[in-house]
Amino acid sequence: MTDDVLFLSRDQVAALLDTGTAIASQRAAFGALGAGGASAPDLPGKIMHPSRFDDSVVFAYVSRLSRDTGAVAKFGSVNPGNAAAGLPTVHAVITVLDPVTGELAAVMDGTAVTTLRTAAASAVAFDALATADSAELALLGSGTQALAHARAVARVRDLKVVRVWSPTPERRARAAELIAAELGVAAEATGTPQEAVTGASLVAACTLSTTAVVRGAWLAPGCTVVSVGSFEPTRSEVDAGVVRRAAAVVVDDPETAAEHAGPVVAALRDGLLARADLIGLGSVLTGARTARTGPDDIVFYNSVGLGVQDAAAAWAVVDAARRATR
Repeated sequence: MTDDVLFLSRDQVAALLDTGTAIASQRAAFGALGAGGASAPDLPGKIMHPSRFDDSVVFAYVSRLSRDTGAVAKFGSVNPGNAAAGLPTVHAVITVLDPVTGELAAVMDGTAVTTLRTAAASAVAFDALATADSAELALLGSGTQALAHARAVARVRDLKVVRVWSPTPERRARAAELIAAELGVAAEATGTPQEAVTGASLVAACTLSTTAVVRGAWLAPGCTVVSVGSFEPTRSEVDAGVVRRAAAVVVDDPETAAEHAGPVVAALRDGLLARADLIGLGSVLTGARTARTGPDDIVFYNSVGLGVQDAAAAWAVVDAARRATR
């Protein structure tokens, strides 16, 4: 191991990977995926292993973004019980290897990377899929990931209103206060998820719910729905009505989604979707596929997370750290 290996804490990662940089990294990740330029194990290139002992899930990813960036591996766990203690539900560590020699180049906190790259990817999806005048955001969830989503979406749309719902009144009220203060937009906590979603043009579901918190019957024409908590077959933040009403179902990777994304797995099983119906976000970004065809279309994006996202974000952190030390 060389002496110039970077060891980066959560605070250091957060300082180096600002929202704009994170969004740029995810555009690069999905652009490379859509163009066939990223390298990963045969997709679905991820491990998701539910615990036998509790409701936690261990996960692992490995990928390489390009010839100029070395391999990146992430190992971590999802612990839903952390939310009640005010802790992030995802914790992870990321290792980065040199692109030429394969030597260890960096070890960094993966929790911050996961939070920031997930929200940034949702912002990329909203930017590609939502109507240009979308300005009302319904935020389901009030934790770290939900707040990161509000910040990221505000970078790609001129938000006027954010409505926040989560099961705990105190937490959703606090989240609305933080969003209003930080983003300078009108933000309010709602008593039910339906109140948050009704009339919204942008819906971001950032929970770990195993049952639907977004229902298709609530969606306004032209709405774009993003779900990041439906990352395994047993979790489904949206009901079948969302899939039925969607003019397009977009995913981070069709093969991965078909095995891991709860609403997609169910829709494929029940015949609501065929695999050919699944549109990769990278294909939309490169122009190979079209999702929205008109302003009244409802579009659904289900993300479960890919290693190439971590590879892009981790190398953005490494590059920023190296520039800072020159």
